[in-house]
This record gives sequence, C-alpha cells and structure tokens, in this order.
Amino acid sequence: MDWELVFTIREALKRPLFADASVVGGASGLDRAIRWVHVLETPNFESMIHGQEMILTTGIGMSADLPAALEFLEYLIERNAACLCIELGTYFSAIPDEMIALADRHDFPLIVFDRTVRFVDITLDLHSLIINRHHRMLEELESISREFHRLTLTSQGTVKVLQLLSKSTRTQVLYMQLQGKPQFFPALPPEEQGDLLRFFSAFYEETGAAHQPDAAPAFRDYNGRTAVIKPVGALDQTWAYILMLCPHKPQEFDCLLLDSASLSIAQELLRTRYMEERKLFSENLWVDELINGRIDDENRLKSLIGPDFAVVNELPYRVCLIEIENPRNAKWNSSENEWESITFHLSLVLRSIFEKYSFRPLITLKNNRLTVIALDIQSKQPGRSRLQQALESLKNIRSDEKLKDLQLVVGVSKRHTQLRNTPAGYREAVQALSLYPCHQQPILFYEELGVFQLLLGLNDGKTLQNFIRTYLGPLIDHDQQKGSELLLTLRVYLDHDGSKQIAARKLFIVRQSLYYRLDKITELLGEDFMSPENRISIQVALRAYQFLYPEKLTLPNSRSLPL
Repeated sequence: MDWELVFTIREALKRPLFADASVVGGASGLDRAIRWVHVLETPNFESMIHGQEMILTTGIGMSADLPAALEFLEYLIERNAACLCIELGTYFSAIPDEMIALADRHDFPLIVFDRTVRFVDITLDLHSLIINRHHRMLEELESISREFHRLTLTSQGTVKVLQLLSKSTRTQVLYMQLQGKPQFFPALPPEEQGDLLRFFSAFYEETGAAHQPDAAPAFRDYNGRTAVIKPVGALDQTWAYILMLCPHKPQEFDCLLLDSASLSIAQELLRTRYMEERKLFSENLWVDELINGRIDDENRLKSLIGPDFAVVNELPYRVCLIEIENPRNAKWNSSENEWESITFHLSLVLRSIFEKYSFRPLITLKNNRLTVIALDIQSKQPGRSRLQQALESLKNIRSDEKLKDLQLVVGVSKRHTQLRNTPAGYREAVQALSLYPCHQQPILFYEELGVFQLLLGLNDGKTLQNFIRTYLGPLIDHDQQKGSELLLTLRVYLDHDGSKQIAARKLFIVRQSLYYRLDKITELLGEDFMSPENRISIQVALRAYQFLYPEKLTLPNSRSLPL
C-alpha cells in the first residue's frame, strides 16, 4: 500500500495554512490519521464526534474555566478525535499547563494558532486532500480486489492471493488451514513460526468454535504488534484463518483488503468443494445399493470404501432419511435440471453441516429423498446429541436463496456398526419418517417411536383393526354418530396421567365439559377402564388408532412444521 493514502496530522502541519501553527502538547501523536475536519464551538457535542476528526476551535465553547476546558479535552480524547487546534485570542489567551500535561499523557496533539486564521480555508484545503486520498484508496482497493479474483482462477491461486495481500499491506501473513499445513508470507524462521503458531492456537482454543466465516476480524496484541485474524469459509462452516500481523495500527484499507482476500479464497475453496461434491455425488450411487441390501460381498464393499475400510467399518453410524418437500409448489426453471441443481446444492450443504459436527456422510438421492449414512468419527462426545444439533441446524437453510422453498422431514435410525447392517438402519429410518403424521416432529429418532415400533410390524390390515375395535369400538361409534371427541379426550387424559386440569387446558375446554366427557367414556367402556391391564390395552389401542388415522387424534394448534 502507498502509505500516503493515510492522511496524518504531521502532513497537515506541512500545509501553508499551518505555517504559523505550533504543537504545544502530545507531539508523539503526530502520526494519528485524520478522517475529517470539524469546527467545534459548543461544549455539547456528544453526537458530533465519530473519531479521527481534527477539531478546530476559538475556545468559545470551552470557557475560561480550567475544569471545563479539561473536561472538553478529555471528552475529545475519549471519542478518539485526531487532535485539537485552538486559535488564541479573545476566548483563549494561553494554553494551561494542565491541558498540555493531559495531551502529553495521551499522545493527543494540541496545536495552537498565534494569529487569526480562516477555519473555512483549512477545512476546504484538508477536505480536498482527504477526499482525493480516499478516492485513491478506493481505486487501489478495487484494483487489488480484482487481482485477487483473477488470481483465484490460476494455478495455486490461494498462495498468490496471500502473497499479494502481504505485499499490499506490508504485513506478515499466516494462512492457517484447519485441515492442512500453515503457510507464512513472507517465509519466517522456524523459531518465529513456532511462536506465531502457539499464539494462534491459544486464540483458536479461546474463540475458534464461535467464529463463523462471516464474522468480523478479531484484533489481538502480539509482542507490540497488532494481529488481525479473519475466518475463511462458506456454508456456515469455517475452513481456514488468515492472520495478518501489522507493525502499525491497522487502517481501514488493511481490513478491507483482508476481507476481500478472505472472500476470494473462500470462493476458490467453495469451487473446489463443489467439484469434490460432484465427484462424490456420482461415486456414491452405490450407497443406494448398500442400504437396499444389494451389496453383500465384503470385497466389493472394500473396493468402494477404499483403503480405510477396516476403520470405517468399525465406526458407529446412523442412517438419516431426509424427505424434501416443496410446500409452496415453487416453480423451478427447466424442471429436471433445476431440481438436480437444487438437490446437488442441498447435498453440499448437508455434507458441510455433518462434517462440522464430526460426521463423515455417505449420501445418495432417490426421488425426493436424500439418504445419509452418518459415520461418527468422534467418540469423545455423545453422537446422538451432535447429530441432533446437525439436523436442527438444517433450519438455517431457509436463508439460502437456492433452498428457501424447501421443507425437510427427517427420520433417523438406531445406532449401528458394521456397514452390512445399513439395510436394517435404513428400514428404521423409513419407519421413523413414516410416523411424522403421528408425532408431528420434523426430526424423529427410531428410539423415540416407543410402542409404534411394535405396531409397525402388526399392520397387516386386520390385526390392528381388530385390536382397536375390541378396546375402543364404543367410543369410535359414538364419535362417528354424534360428532363428539371422546377418543381425543381419552388420549389426552391418559397421556397426562389422568390430570383433569392439564387435559382440560390441552383440549381448550372447561372442566365441566371434561367431566361430562369422562362420565360418557366410563359409561361406554365400563367402570374398570382405568384398571392397570385395561389402561395399558386402551393406551396401545389409542396409539394404533393414531398410527392408522393420525389426523383424527391431532390436538388443536399442535402441528409442528417441517424444517
């Protein structure tokens, strides 16, 4: 960078209009940047100062009272003004020693004019310089940013972008990939590399998990220099960090270039992941054969998985079946091509999310269902809670323009090992997904099905119907003939351990209405319907009825939307 793009107090003092000005305090701060010039003649200026302004005043707003003048100066320092220029004369005849001492303590330049000057001339002169330099800065920023984008389209684009970033900002740059070796631009001696890597490791342990790729740069002190750290990534996942070590205070130009470089590198990484995903998407067609039990030859499975088959085969996993819905019936362009593009993009997002939570996903698509074999590669933390978090984060896909019209419903199998057991896991995921109308939950684990696991195996068209008629027949007939809701009332009453207060609240009825319904249920089912054996049978029959006719036992306003 051309450092003259930053306009400083030292340069302002060289202008003809400052020929008779003198620095009486804070001389160590003459390299402070000036972003604007402001004439200030009032003591009430809280909303007028935004930082790095040169303040011009005759002193009329400070008053001759020393405490008021010191308070005025202290507030300018707190608001990060660049400096204070005072015209001596009617309102201020001399600068008190206390003000000079305060300016020296904070390296805040205190400049005086011994004769009358036209503030309007100063503002016009300095503003033209500041605006021209800012325009030059923007031109240079745009030029370098274009070069960043061009470099990412060449061989070793990331390396070339980082070299240009280091050269343009005159800083030491560390590129830290989360899965790869660190790179230094320019090269550093091994001992200095070690110190910088330990510094970054401490930073990452402190804040790494909380840093999203779109987060603002973090600033840290490093041996008297300023380290500016920016995450790099996309799809809500951080893939690398750029650490820029500045020997000077980082300027706006430095931070904007860092943002531009990180964006260019993220785009290159995303392109690479797209190519890898397309390759995996085509290679993983065999996953469909695996989950449907058409691969029973272990040697073939070894050839498909690769050299790490022995390790992968021992990893615990769950099968996730994700059904893609389009509730708004959005019309996509070019039909099949657009649908393929959307499902491919979704698989890329899914892979990114699963990897973020330490799962290795094997993905396949059939019709509107994505099947994911989520291999758990981290044994330290419970796999189910991490998988739940990963699936819950799918809600965020609504912010993706390409996926905003999709809704997802997910069924998840039990935990399995050995890949030959994936057909069983797939069946469990299918069963969990099939019970969405009953449970009204967008994510349903097979373990949560409870008695439905038994009912799914008994649904032969007669067994469940006969069982339901045996225990609930009188209530079903009464509801059909009278339009009542005795079945729903009984289900809610039993689900809440016979609490009349909770049941009435859930049903949105008064207690007197509930008492009437319960009396009618007792009349139809018999006085002993709450005995242990009858109660268990009735509850199972209610679950079976809910399984066959989910819409008839749905509570008001209880429907849970898909992801």
